[in-house]
Amino acid sequence: MSERLAVEWRPRDPPLAPVAAVARGAAAPRLARRLLRGPQPLTSFRLVAGRELLVVLGPSDDLPWVDDVLYLGRDDRAPALLLPTHTTPAAPLPLLERAWLRRVPGADLPLAVVPGPGLLISIGRARAALAADVQAWLEAQA
Repeated sequence: MSERLAVEWRPRDPPLAPVAAVARGAAAPRLARRLLRGPQPLTSFRLVAGRELLVVLGPSDDLPWVDDVLYLGRDDRAPALLLPTHTTPAAPLPLLERAWLRRVPGADLPLAVVPGPGLLISIGRARAALAADVQAWLEAQA
């Protein structure tokens, strides 16, 4: 489930520790290929996938680093959200969290917040990463 949102973002200092990577468009297949050939076993990760969208959840030290991927982390002020590691909303985060949760009632939490295109992605039902599933997703994107 995804929902558009419009929010002003500013730099975050210090950045959050990454717990997820979100890739859209051309970056999504690059992230999938990196997962398949990476040094970490796929069992380290959970995934949410859609058309031209891949969300990878895992330990900070294990997440693959790929150009044009957005990395998300947890902010204690909004525990139901995963937020960009290097930016924060200009509005009060607890208020935005409540507003965003009202926009997607019944969503499986947490929600991944993707600025720019303005998306909320429900990632509570992320599945274990399996090579066959990642390969099938890659083939479906071609």
